[in-house]
Amino acid sequence: MMCVQPRRSAGPYLCLPHPCTALCNRHRQPCRSWSDLRMAPMNLPLRRVFPPILLPTFVAVVDGTIITAALPAMASEFGDVERVSWVVASYLVASTVAAPVYGRLGDALGRRRMLLLALALFVTASVLCALAHSLLTLVGARILQGFGGGGLMMLSQAVLAENVARHQLGRAQGFMAAVIVASSTFGPVVGGALTQAFGWPSVFLVNLPLGLLAMVLLVRLPGREGSGERGKFDWPGLFLFAGSVVPLLLALEQLQRIEPTTLLGIGVSLVCLVLLGRQERRAAQPLFPLDLLRRPAMWRANAMAACSGALLVSEATILPIHLRAVDGASAGEIGLMMLPLTATVGVGSLITGRLVSRTGRVAIFPAVGQTAAALGLLLVAFGMGPVGAALGPWGLPAMLAVVAVFQGSAMPVAQITMQSQSPSAMLGAASASVQLSRSVGSAIGVTVAMAVLFVTLGRNAAIADVFADAVRHGPAALASLPEASRASAVTHIQGSFSAAFSTIALFAIANAVLAWTLPVRRL
Repeated sequence: MMCVQPRRSAGPYLCLPHPCTALCNRHRQPCRSWSDLRMAPMNLPLRRVFPPILLPTFVAVVDGTIITAALPAMASEFGDVERVSWVVASYLVASTVAAPVYGRLGDALGRRRMLLLALALFVTASVLCALAHSLLTLVGARILQGFGGGGLMMLSQAVLAENVARHQLGRAQGFMAAVIVASSTFGPVVGGALTQAFGWPSVFLVNLPLGLLAMVLLVRLPGREGSGERGKFDWPGLFLFAGSVVPLLLALEQLQRIEPTTLLGIGVSLVCLVLLGRQERRAAQPLFPLDLLRRPAMWRANAMAACSGALLVSEATILPIHLRAVDGASAGEIGLMMLPLTATVGVGSLITGRLVSRTGRVAIFPAVGQTAAALGLLLVAFGMGPVGAALGPWGLPAMLAVVAVFQGSAMPVAQITMQSQSPSAMLGAASASVQLSRSVGSAIGVTVAMAVLFVTLGRNAAIADVFADAVRHGPAALASLPEASRASAVTHIQGSFSAAFSTIALFAIANAVLAWTLPVRRL
């Protein structure tokens, strides 16, 4: 029997030929099958792996930020201010459902191949979004775009993890965080400029050249064939998962006007969730890696990803509406004012990735960072009125920028924890679970935060109507009111935004608790 070790730091010795269940006589290590050897990390240098996956990651992150500056323009054109958040939530729901599909099929058919398919679908749907003529058709096109976008970030992470050594994951995540910084910075500014110059459809058309270039670069990256396990996908689990997520989000969206369908949606979601648990326990190839998710470190990492998504997407959705309705910012100005939030959260992720790589410590950075973020958001919620007025239109963006540095500490640690604790053959499923958790958390978070905002506004129907006019036309809608009515409306609107940011602070508090109790303290 011959034992091989591709690199000294790559892990245990791999024994050939396959299959063998005996112990290696020399190293006393259990022999691993040839399929395990074939699925082990390639240990390629980062300079060769990183460029081909840069653009898919860039496109995935940009799509989440470039649209934020265009939301008020969409609300103004379509006239449905209360439901404009579904332009964001519909994409998140679709990407959530699609993520585990890409994870499993990527493991079976090859991750690079599935990433190319996801890019093609994403680009096609982006064109359909630009051609939408109503909010309903735009939401439908966003759902299709989500089916493509659901695999971009997750598969990029999996392709990165399968090609580099485990000890390089911290450094690799630092580079990924740098891409996220650039993407987050690029998105709002260009989105605002494009919206002001060419209208909101242009924020979708920009995906066309970027997506095509990403496909060209990805073809040049050496790809693996996958495990070849076809025909075993857990379709019942997928349908039950969709049945548990979609009705729940619809019910949360209706919290601002309690209806019988609200309770029905929650009931359907709970029933599907129970059935999903039973299905996953007996499925031969379960949709979710339950053996991994039962481990304390794994489920905490996924929960941290969910809370991180809820934090960022809620802030990025509510902030443009505040800037338009309260401060009267144009689309171009909104893009610039969004930059502190989106850039600094990426900076926080970059710093955390570098610190993990240098020190080997994992949990301490998000534990401290999320605690600081929670305190900062509570200060924003209870002090945004007087402090924001003192600082002017840039007051709220400046406060959120400071908070975002700390809240960016959780996502890279969630990724590193899942990838470092997962077997090589399950990297796709593990990466999919993180992306799925982040998407679920984002969708639920933005739905809850927007529901709290409009429930609070809805206590006074007249002020709710004034607020809708302010989103369409800016503070001019408030200027036409009598002095006493205008002061009351401003106070009520600021109180509604304070309630929304208090809700967002709860996500940071949950993240801090998860980080302090994370079992993996060092790599």
